This record gives sequence, structure tokens and C-alpha cells, in this order.
Amino acid sequence: MLPRSRTLPPRIHDSVLDESREARAYFQIETQPKTQQASDTSNVPPEYSKCFDDDGRLKRTGTMWTASSHIITAVIGSGVLSLAWAIAQLGWIAGPTVMILFAFVIYYTSNLLSDCYRTGDPITGKRNYTYMDAVKSCLGGAKVKICGAIQYGNLFGVAIGYTIAASISMAAIKKSNCLHANKGKGDKCQMSTNMYMMIFGITEILFSQIPDFDQVWWLSIVAAVMSFTYSTVGLSLGIAQVAENKGFRGSPLGINIGAITKAGTVTPTQKVWRNLQALGDIAFAYSYSIILIEIQDTIKSPPAENKTMKKATLLSIAITTLFYLLCGCMGYGAFGDVETPGNLLTGFGFYNPYWLLDIANLAIVIHLVGAYQVYCQPLFAFIEKWSSKRWPNNEFITHEYEATIPLVGFKLKLNLFRLIWRTVFVISTTVISMLMPFFNDVVGILGAFGFWPLTVYFPVEMYIAQKKIRRWTGRWVGLQVLSLSCLVVSLAAACGSVAGVILDLKDYHPFKSTY
Repeated sequence: MLPRSRTLPPRIHDSVLDESREARAYFQIETQPKTQQASDTSNVPPEYSKCFDDDGRLKRTGTMWTASSHIITAVIGSGVLSLAWAIAQLGWIAGPTVMILFAFVIYYTSNLLSDCYRTGDPITGKRNYTYMDAVKSCLGGAKVKICGAIQYGNLFGVAIGYTIAASISMAAIKKSNCLHANKGKGDKCQMSTNMYMMIFGITEILFSQIPDFDQVWWLSIVAAVMSFTYSTVGLSLGIAQVAENKGFRGSPLGINIGAITKAGTVTPTQKVWRNLQALGDIAFAYSYSIILIEIQDTIKSPPAENKTMKKATLLSIAITTLFYLLCGCMGYGAFGDVETPGNLLTGFGFYNPYWLLDIANLAIVIHLVGAYQVYCQPLFAFIEKWSSKRWPNNEFITHEYEATIPLVGFKLKLNLFRLIWRTVFVISTTVISMLMPFFNDVVGILGAFGFWPLTVYFPVEMYIAQKKIRRWTGRWVGLQVLSLSCLVVSLAAACGSVAGVILDLKDYHPFKSTY
């Protein structure tokens, strides 16, 4: 039997295997009487299999550590690079405060969402494999379609944002070497980012052929290590710059009205838009709820998956918040209100030590290669599951071929539908990235439009339905107040980010982005 992806229906060549019954029955282990001590120390159900979980699928192997690496890979992404700019708009008082509030909201709603992985009982209830499955199970109706449109649209947008960020970092490596060669004179070091977007796109086409989410765990761990690498470099450079300045720059309320920036003089209206866009940037930096259920579906049990996920969430959010505060505050303290760059690691004015900046930007690129896959695998799985159900007898969609790579001897599984559609997906995100290379504005828009519905509204509503919380009780009112408050923040951030895009379009030429 050929190994297969979870996204495709089970097949043995041309015959169909009912995996949930026949295969599971084949490997079923005869129930053994257990002592009272064994029953107390284990949550394993009386009927279990060494090869399959309770839903008939292959045993999940994820732990708190692998789940944490997935979360850190997803959270500490390109969003960390814009946090110094966000704090520069809000100032020393509001900036760190808003960041901590976002961390609390994300942690709380993520815990609510993790309780919705199983419908009913947290140990024996029916599993929900995706975010949409959870919405369908708990809420149903038109909300499922609305959730799907928002979630997968947001994942598509994240792929665009990561492509832009990776191209900027690749161009930054080239530019730092150019500045080093020209002894800091940057007039000859302007370059297009289009070529780097295409290089990133080709790389993602190759990695996108990894069949499913379970098989990208190693890429996720590598990406998590890279995220700590460039965050540490950015933090170190910020500390060094603060030491050179002999103090922290910045102001309590952020950039002042009348300040002169590269985009012109800051007007009262622009100050408001900048503050709102900063909220969107911070929201994007913390956003990972859209793939939380998919991450939780990789965790083994016992113990119950929601318990492991809550521990992974606490660990991950605590680590990322500490890094965010350090990187954002040190970046702002190093550059001040006006000079803080939109992308921290591409904004340092010095060109020595250029190799350190090269290492940091290379780490960003490697991280984004993995983060792109962590975010896109749920979208890939959705399209492939839907297609396999729509055309179950179509060999083009369901059949997998096994090829052996010469010399290496590694066996590779290929599916023609997966190969073609994922390639088209990556090409489309690359082309759109070349059309809209606005890093800060794209990040702000994604954070604004994805934060409230996916991170707050649906988790809150699903939790209320799951726990059968009655209307107008204290807990119900508290959850609704939280949801309404986050809606106001999201709408405000969306307005600020759209205003930023409109300003950028004044001096914009398609396919002619430079760095």
C-alpha cells in the first residue's frame, strides 16, 4: 500500500479501503483487563490501537514542543519587523501597553478555540480537523461559508505578505554588501525586488509539494530557530544603537504632528491613520488562530489535546511577547519617532558589521520559507479534500505516484492535481506581491481584517455554543463585550491601513518596486 496524504481519500492502487473500519479492525488490539492503578494513571480508552487514533486515522505524534514550534513559526514572522515602527506611532506609553493587551486577548481566545477541537467531550468527542470544521460543528449555517471565505482569504493574503517580506530581506543582503563595497555610499545600491520575489516563489513551489501539515514539522522547527536568530540580531543591533546614542530616543505619545518624514510632513489626519495602522501591524504580528485547530490536530493523546494545546499556547505567547517587547522597544529606542524604519532589519543606516545584517536577513528568508508552508498547508488541504469529495473517482485528483530520486534513493510521492494547483497558487501570490509591494500596509490590512472575525468572534461564539452559556449571564456579557471591543479596534485598524495604501499609490508604478 502506498503511503498517502491525509488530504486525499484512502486508496490501494485501484481498490478503495474503508480506513475507519477495515484498516482499524485489522490492527485492533484485543482489550485487556487493567488494574485499578493502570486505570488511574492512564487516560487511554479501553479500546485502542497502536497504529490508529479513535477516528481511524494514523496515530498523531505531536507534543507540546512541536505545537509550540508551529505556533512560534507562525507568530514570530514578518510581523516582528514592523513592531518598532508601530511603537513609534503610538509612543512609549501606548505602544507596549497595546502589545500586552493584544497578547492577553490572543492567549484567552486561543484557549477558547482549543476547547472546540472536539465537539462535546474533550476526550471522546468528535474531532474537528480544521477551523471550518469546528465552526460547522458548533455554529453551522451560513457562518461556515463566511468563516471559510475570511480564513482562506486571509491565508492567501499572508502568503503575499511573506513573499514581500522575504524579497525585501533578500534585497537587503545585496544592498548591505553593496554599501560595504562602496563604503556607505548608497546612490549606486538601489535595486528591484521583483527578481527576489520570483526566487522565493520558485522555492515555495518546491516545498509546497510536501503532502500535508504533519510532514512539515521539521521545516517548522528550522523556521522557529531562524525566527529567534533574526529577532536576537535585531535586538542586539537595537541595543548597540541605543548604547551609541547614549540613551533611548522617542517620546511618550509617538511621532508628533508636524514631524518631517520621507513621505512628507505628518498632518493631524495622518497621525490618526498612522496610529490606527499601528494597531493593525500589532494584530498581524500576533495572529495565528486561523491555523490553531490544524496545529492541534497534530497532537497525540492522552492527555486530552486541549490541555496540551493550552500549555503550548501559554509557552509560545509568553516567549513571543517578550521578544516582541524587546525588539519593538529597542528598535524604537534606537531610531526615535521619525527615523524608525517600517522593516527593522532593513533600516539600520550603518553598513558594518554588514555580515551580521546578512545573517539576520538570511534567517528571515529561511523562516519565511517555513512560515509560508505552515500557513498555506490548511488552505491546500481544504481545496484537495473538497476536490476529492467532488470527484472521488478522478485519477488525476486522487491517484498518487511514487518516484525515486536518483543517487539519493529518496522516494517522493507525487499527485498531479496537487502539483499543478499548488504551483498555480504560489505563482499567483508571487505576481500579486510584485503588483503590491507595500510591506507595512499589507501587514496592517491583513491584521485588521483577520483579527476580529477569526481570532475573537468565531472562537467566542463557538465557545458559547459548546459550553451552552445562557444569554445575559455574567460570562456571556463579558465575552460579548470583549468581542465588540475587538471589532471596534479591527475596524479602526482597517481604516488606517487602507489610508496608508492610498498614500502609497500616489508614487506607485506596477512591477517597479525598488529597495
